[in-house]
Amino acid sequence: MSGAYGRVLVVDDNKVIRQLIRVNLELEGFEVVTAADGVECLDLVHEVCPDVITLDVVMPRLDGVQTAARLRADPRTGHLPVAVISACTPYEVDSGVAAGVDAFLAKPFEPSELVRMVRRLVDRESPVPLDGRRGAGTAGSAAG
Repeated sequence: MSGAYGRVLVVDDNKVIRQLIRVNLELEGFEVVTAADGVECLDLVHEVCPDVITLDVVMPRLDGVQTAARLRADPRTGHLPVAVISACTPYEVDSGVAAGVDAFLAKPFEPSELVRMVRRLVDRESPVPLDGRRGAGTAGSAAG
């Protein structure tokens, strides 16, 4: 794990949103790497080795739901916690759940909610069980 609390790969096509998320997480001790879309995320993920990935849904080239599905399908990234930070419409949530997204945060969001969600996902992520299953329900509650 890098940074005091972990490394987060933030994926959003809006530079201002990427910077907002970066600043809020860095102030809380996370190391942050950013990508502008899903294609860039998939190019960077093996090099960056993040503890958590946050995805916007609506992005050029490869949207957040498709990116989440590809991350889940790859045995090297299938265990990584993935959060969607978007408008969180019912369609986005339903398709995100189907793609294996672990958490959702609606824009606009409170910085404290962002930090709480990422901390919860980092804590849940380690250690990975030897059988490769994601530890649903093993650390913390979804309501927290």
